[in-house]
Amino acid sequence: MLHQSESSRVVLSSRRQFLRQAAGALLMPVAGSALLAGCGGGGSDSPAGIDSSTNARIAAAPRLASVDNFRDIAGADAASVYKTSSGQMLRRGVFFRANALSPSAADLATLATLDIHAIYDLRTPSEITKQPDATLNGATWINFNLVGTDSPGMPTINTAADAIAMMENGERQMVLDAGYRQRLAQLFTAMANGQNAQLYHCSAGKDRTGWVTAVLLSLVDVPQSVIMQDYLLTNTYTAADIAAQYAGMAKAYGQAYADAYYPVLGVQASFLQAGLDQAAQSYGSMAAYITNGLALSAAVQSQLRAKLLS
Repeated sequence: MLHQSESSRVVLSSRRQFLRQAAGALLMPVAGSALLAGCGGGGSDSPAGIDSSTNARIAAAPRLASVDNFRDIAGADAASVYKTSSGQMLRRGVFFRANALSPSAADLATLATLDIHAIYDLRTPSEITKQPDATLNGATWINFNLVGTDSPGMPTINTAADAIAMMENGERQMVLDAGYRQRLAQLFTAMANGQNAQLYHCSAGKDRTGWVTAVLLSLVDVPQSVIMQDYLLTNTYTAADIAAQYAGMAKAYGQAYADAYYPVLGVQASFLQAGLDQAAQSYGSMAAYITNGLALSAAVQSQLRAKLLS
């Protein structure tokens, strides 16, 4: 399941400092700048209802060395801001996504400049206990335990195919499981009512966080191709950490173990696609999943669109 997929980081948390020292990139990530630009298109247009200089005035989302999957869900900078299917630019500096917030002093100071007023922690109690969030001045910390249990679980994985199947099934559960849908609805309602910039995260910032991001971008009609490209940026942003974890597992548990668990460390298109396909199968479309599956009211949807588009 999806929440189970992230528990490899929990299992290896005691080795994390060592693993970060492992050398070599085992993924072949696309160059970050090229992919970011390709996702969002240019920012020089002036769509109706949007101040064309707004995104240009917002500084590029910072790269945080100690929170490597931190990013702005609307695009990294003015040149790569995402657009809706009709060409309307999204607002940056509104919603940020991340992995667990254990920043260095320098990165914490950077976060403090972003006017973040709410942090939504999507993790289970056991994950939070093992790696508590840092306190960010001015921000209210709120836990939305999307899993709904005390700790995430991890089924037995013998092959990479097992891991891939688990990850794909986890994305489907975001659509199929009533408990997930209810908790997601509570999260989106809080985000709709929140003020200033807001941040949400899980442990790795890729599975639970990735699905929340896909829903938000779907809500404002960002093309699914762009949503997928944004989802896959985890492999670019966290390439060094993925490589370190893989090397650490191989050394500690053997190459066969590392190879079997390797898909869990990053993301693949088939993971998110499984959730998107399930939404289409169960509800007809992502829009219908949002309205009927998550039962988000028209008012909540309108508030979220206004934050991202106005």
